[in-house]
Amino acid sequence: MKAVWNGQTIAESDATRVVEGNHYFPPAGVRREFLKPSDTKTTCPWKGEASYFTLEVAGETNPDAAWMYPTPKDAAAPIADHVAFWKGVEVTE
Repeated sequence: MKAVWNGQTIAESDATRVVEGNHYFPPAGVRREFLKPSDTKTTCPWKGEASYFTLEVAGETNPDAAWMYPTPKDAAAPIADHVAFWKGVEVTE
């Protein structure tokens, strides 16, 4: 799987984990230089608290377009530190 935004590959892996229709990329497959921490947090009843990132690519920003669960609840443990994308990020094979 590949996550692309603004013409740049942000993440790539053949070992994503799909949860609720979202591909969560393992840490090794994510190009962290394009992710800037955001203050945004949300809470899922069964996954726990999500932390968000703003994408910065070629002078463009996409606020809160990526998220991860750094310390998920037990039911979501397999996606700990994995990153998922939305808001115009194309996730394809």
